[in-house]
Amino acid sequence: MEKPSLEAPLVPSTEEGGGQVLAEVKRQLWLAGPLMTANLLQYIIEVISVMFVGHLGELALAGASMATSFAGVTGFSVLSFGAKQYNMLGIHMQRAMLVVTLVSIPIAIIWAYTTQILMACAQDPEISVEAGFYARWMIATLFAYGPLQCHIKFLQTQNIVFPIMLSSGVTTLLHILVCWILVFKSGLGSKGAALANAISYWFNVFLLALYVRLSPVCRRTWTGLSSEAFHGIFNFIKLAVPSAVMVCLVFWSFELLVLVSGLLPNPKLETSVMSIVLNICSLLFMIPFGLGAAASTRVSNELGAGRPQAAYLAVCIAVFMAITQGLVVGSIIVLFPKVWGYAYSNEEEVVNYVDVMMPILAVANLLDGIQCVLSGTYGKGQSSECFSTIEQLR
Repeated sequence: MEKPSLEAPLVPSTEEGGGQVLAEVKRQLWLAGPLMTANLLQYIIEVISVMFVGHLGELALAGASMATSFAGVTGFSVLSFGAKQYNMLGIHMQRAMLVVTLVSIPIAIIWAYTTQILMACAQDPEISVEAGFYARWMIATLFAYGPLQCHIKFLQTQNIVFPIMLSSGVTTLLHILVCWILVFKSGLGSKGAALANAISYWFNVFLLALYVRLSPVCRRTWTGLSSEAFHGIFNFIKLAVPSAVMVCLVFWSFELLVLVSGLLPNPKLETSVMSIVLNICSLLFMIPFGLGAAASTRVSNELGAGRPQAAYLAVCIAVFMAITQGLVVGSIIVLFPKVWGYAYSNEEEVVNYVDVMMPILAVANLLDGIQCVLSGTYGKGQSSECFSTIEQLR
C-alpha cells in the first residue's frame, strides 16, 4: 500500500470538500444514532423512576436520590468494570457475568444497611431512613444490572447496536406503565419505583439474552454455556480492576455531589435539586457520548487505512457536531427551564431552584460534550483491530 504523503493538505479543497464533509457527517450520524438512542433509553429508566418518586413529595425524592447515588458509589459503578474487557467470545461474557454476580453479593449486604451507613456519615435521619427503604428494594436491580451490561457490551463489541436500541425502547415503554402501577396504584410509593427498576432491567436482560441465543449473527461468538467460564477468573479480575478504578472515580465524582448536598442546610431541598440536575446532566451526556464513540470508530478506521487526512476531517466534524448539539440543547434548557423542574416535582421551591441551575447546566453540557468527543479520538486504535477480528470469526 502506498505510504500517505505527509505534505498532503489536511483540509480538502473547496471543490471536493463539500461532498466529503457531508459523507463524513452521514457516516458519524449512522454510527452515533443507534448508540445515542440505546444509551438514552437505558438511562431514562432511572430518570423515569426518579420523576415518579419526585411527585410523591420532597422527602421521597430526596430519599430516592440519596439511595440512587449511594447505589452508584457502592454498586453500579463497580459492576461497570467489565465494560472495557469484553470481547467477541461468549466465554468471556459468561466469565464476566459470573464475576459481577459474585461481586454483587457483598454490595447487596452494604445496600441492606444503607440507613445506618448514611446516618454514620452525618446525613439527615429522615432522608437516610427513606434512602434505606429505597436501596433495599433496589437489590433485585443490582443482580440484573451486571448481566445486562455483559450482554450490551458483548453486542456492542461486535458492532450490533440496533437490537440494543430496540430492546431498550420496548423496556422503556414497559417501565412507564410499571412505574405508574407500582408507584401510584399499588400503594408502594417510592419503593414501587425501585421495584419497577428491577422488573425493567430483568426484562431487558431477557430480551437481549434471547437475541444472543437465537440470532444467527451471534452464532460464532455465542456457543452456549461452558465450564471454561470458571477458568482464568483471577486473570480477568486482574485486568478489570484498573478499569474498575477508572470508571468508579469518574462515577463517584458526580454521585458524591448528591451525598455531600445532604450535609448542607435544608438537605431535603439541596439533595432533591442536586439529584435532578445530575439526572438531567447524565441524560444529556448520552448525546455527546454517542458522538464520541462514533468519532473513535471513524478515526481508528481511517488511521488504520493510512488516511490521516480523512481522520483529521472526522475529528473536525465530530467537534463541530458536539458544539452544535451543545448549543441547541443548551438553548432548549435555558428557554424552557421550568419544564425540567415540573417533570420531577410539584414543589415550587424545588422547581424554582432547578430553574436557577439550568444556565450552569447548559454551559457544562457544552464543554463536557466537546471534551467527550475529543477524548473519543485518542487511544482508540484498537477498535479497528477488534472489528477486523470479528469479521474473521464470522
